[in-house]
Amino acid sequence: MALPVKRCEYQPYEYQTFSTNFILNHKAAGLFLEPGLGKTVITLTAILALLYDYFDATKVLVIAPLRVARDTWGRECEKWEHLKGLTISKVLGSEKERKMALYTKADIYVINRENVEWLIKTKDWDFDTVIIDELSSFKSPSAKRFRALKKVRHKIKRIVGLTGTPAPNGLLDIWSQIYLLDGGERLGRTYSGYRSRYFHPQKYINGGIPADYAINEGAEEKIYEKISDICISMKALEYLKMPEIIFNKVEVELSEKEMQLYRQLERNLLLPFENSDVDAANAAVLSNKLLQMSGGAVYDEYGDAHLIHARKLEALEDLIEAANGKPVLVYYAFKHERDRIRKRFSAGEINTSEDIAKWNRGEMQLALCHPASTGHGLNLQEGGSTIIWFGLSWSLELYQQANARLWRQGQKQTVVIHHILTKGTIDHRVMTALDNKDTGQSALIEAVRARLKANQKEGEET
Repeated sequence: MALPVKRCEYQPYEYQTFSTNFILNHKAAGLFLEPGLGKTVITLTAILALLYDYFDATKVLVIAPLRVARDTWGRECEKWEHLKGLTISKVLGSEKERKMALYTKADIYVINRENVEWLIKTKDWDFDTVIIDELSSFKSPSAKRFRALKKVRHKIKRIVGLTGTPAPNGLLDIWSQIYLLDGGERLGRTYSGYRSRYFHPQKYINGGIPADYAINEGAEEKIYEKISDICISMKALEYLKMPEIIFNKVEVELSEKEMQLYRQLERNLLLPFENSDVDAANAAVLSNKLLQMSGGAVYDEYGDAHLIHARKLEALEDLIEAANGKPVLVYYAFKHERDRIRKRFSAGEINTSEDIAKWNRGEMQLALCHPASTGHGLNLQEGGSTIIWFGLSWSLELYQQANARLWRQGQKQTVVIHHILTKGTIDHRVMTALDNKDTGQSALIEAVRARLKANQKEGEET
């Protein structure tokens, strides 16, 4: 029997209320919010009002990265008490599944950005409200997804673009994003016209073809002024009353097969593989093994890592993309986590004094670090303001000291700390212990004991 979902009461910060009202008061709105500021709940709150209070929206489409489309929007609706009436249909999977989802009655239809072109070719357009999550993924005016959406822009009554950094590589990137918001009203109807007005080539190649454009003097201010009536930025402390530090929890979910492996080890203290076993001799060892599995792999008796899942890697990819070029510091718990992250991403490590200097000079976009190697007094705040906990530690001291590497005097940005947690695993017990400052051996043993008792009871009932 499934447990009822425990919903949270939404008590928005001042900037969140401001952002929701901004959407309600603008037919086209660009919200440039840093990750962790709650852009999804802000937007869903506005959608709810547009659908059922203002009656100014009838059918809403959300375009998002695949994993965000699959998980985030639905999860946020389930999380907040005031959103419990909203229904979502996920236009994902095979073509047959996508078509079925389109003909399912719902308030919001969520599709991944790779299928935007398919949607426009397949279906008569009847979405009057469109939300583009990660608007910066439409920064290329030559991309198929942009060209497809451009064709139906005139049919869209309301549109919202969400992103952390709309122009990580410069303001040339912003034209197509603003075009989707206003149809070319502010920055012009063509990319070439926009480029010629605000930029100039620094060199010519292949017999006179202009290349390597640089922005004209004073053009940056003119561009910002032109779009300021429909765009707001939530990354500068001087504009908003925001907390100095923001904690964000990102939940990933295992498949049924993956969860069965986790529960098998949790219940039997043993997980057999073809040529070796994973054996948990006591509560402390079991806790360690379960944390490994929640991270995606587990060490056997010979020290070899067995892959279980890639859920956290997928979530990490989304968070890195959402950072849009801003430096990100990732804390890992086990070597197999570090190795798998490095295999998937171009990442540096912070171990030596030179590594620290490189980070603080802004020469590492993605840096990996074990919390035990970031001792007291280590200054990393000059290099970035975003932390992602890929794997957690039971040690409150290590956790607090690791966060304090960026959240400290001299930090000029709001520090955002993400925690990637695997649903239904020990991750949540560790996170709760850290939140309550109740860590150490006793909390570890109690966390494992509680699950063992639950498993024993389940076994007695079946």
